[in-house]
Amino acid sequence: MGKRPRIGITMRLEMETRRFYLGRDYSEAIEACGGVPVHISLIPKAEYIAEAVAGLDGILLPGSNTDIDPHYYGEEPHHRLGTVIPEKDKTDQIVLAEAEKLGLPVLGICYGMQALNVYRGGSLIQDIESQVKGSYKHEQGAPHSRNSHSLKIAKGSVLAGLKAVKGAKGGIRVNSSHHQAVNKVGRNLKAVAWAKDGVIECIEDMRKGRFIMGVQWHPELTAPNDTISEEIFELFVEKCRKGYLPTPGFV
Repeated sequence: MGKRPRIGITMRLEMETRRFYLGRDYSEAIEACGGVPVHISLIPKAEYIAEAVAGLDGILLPGSNTDIDPHYYGEEPHHRLGTVIPEKDKTDQIVLAEAEKLGLPVLGICYGMQALNVYRGGSLIQDIESQVKGSYKHEQGAPHSRNSHSLKIAKGSVLAGLKAVKGAKGGIRVNSSHHQAVNKVGRNLKAVAWAKDGVIECIEDMRKGRFIMGVQWHPELTAPNDTISEEIFELFVEKCRKGYLPTPGFV
């Protein structure tokens, strides 16, 4: 197997208790595929983040029960905007900048995918139900590990190249626990999967030699029993193990 890659995962912040925390599923999915999960505290200081990320081989941006401040993409708050935690928003943006500088592979999950898109200059749909005509239910509720809606996947994408996707019979279904989604896709990113109501479910980096992927569902919850989710983590950890070089001149 070789050296186990060290993969940083940004944490969450519980406002009432002022505790940093993170659901176990993200770390367990990384470890199960041969990686070493390393938690990154939500301390939005560039010096701290640079030191924390310096010895890592990849970055996982997890989901969050909060929304990104729409100020980051030039909008005012919709009346259904959820809780915003500045420490979460700022830390993830600084981590993404450091990962870009070092050329690290990145996997963004749910909120993490949205943070990636916003960092790249993209925007978000602030509330799917009220802003997307004919939308499906994207906040499925319990059990969160149930695959609730179908995907349309673009040919030629990294996601389409997974063995489980190529061999799927009867279509691909994923779980869903979000009320926001990618709107305008950020620079050097492309949408490669959609729910059948048009909501973007996966984005990938278009640059050669880079592995940067965002998924709107929660593969960490289904990885133990779902081959597609497991393969996403296996591919990500393998890319972190191999290492990638930064792209000169990217801003």
